[in-house]
Amino acid sequence: MALLASKIDIAGVGISNLTLKESIEILDGVIDRGDKVRACVTPVNCLVWAQNDEELKHLYNTADLVFCDGVPLLWMSKFLKTPLKARVTGLDLLPQYVEECAAKGYSMFLLGAKDGVAETLKNEFEKKHPGIKIVGVYSPPFAERFSDQENQKMVELINGAKPNVLWVSLTAPKQDFWIYEHLHKLNINVAIGVGGAFEVAAGLIKRAPVWMQKAGLEWLFRFANEPKRLFRRYFIEAPAIFPAVLAQKFKRN
Repeated sequence: MALLASKIDIAGVGISNLTLKESIEILDGVIDRGDKVRACVTPVNCLVWAQNDEELKHLYNTADLVFCDGVPLLWMSKFLKTPLKARVTGLDLLPQYVEECAAKGYSMFLLGAKDGVAETLKNEFEKKHPGIKIVGVYSPPFAERFSDQENQKMVELINGAKPNVLWVSLTAPKQDFWIYEHLHKLNINVAIGVGGAFEVAAGLIKRAPVWMQKAGLEWLFRFANEPKRLFRRYFIEAPAIFPAVLAQKFKRN
């Protein structure tokens, strides 16, 4: 398949240079042509982990679409003088592309999140978009790595439902590895990992105000609500991206 969008290199990972509107148009084209693509929604911490994990870096660099999940990545791209057009977060892509799918009659499967969340999200989407085709939901039991039997069960559930779009909420990069390892077995058109977007879209977790989103402070809102869980991610892991970006900048110069 031809390259769907140009990519901007940030610390060795190619990020698709797209707006949300362009992303939706590309996904529509994939479904209409009957193609199959793998898409990743990639925040800063995933780029940090990819610095020391060649398999993860390869996973992202071979994905058909790698969305810019966060304003900090926009800042980094400008610093490198190869600016990205916009951010495309899972929190925005999920509800907006679901609306598009409802309008165009594309079918969807919701995989992941805590028990009951996907079903709640399905009900919410059905209220907002009468006639929407959500053909299956499944929340696997928590595991660092699923058993072969559990993986086979998920593949069979998805293929039995025959969705155009598979939304996966298993946290990054776990969800990205799962899609990468099983895509060849799946009879779908689009597979996208969206992290915690299920809970937010279902109204179970509140999202940051728009002004904080635009200012690049959505992470601060999340941290204020879950400081214990997110301290390491935001204050220890995320800053580790800066040396890699600085090294890339000096190498170019």
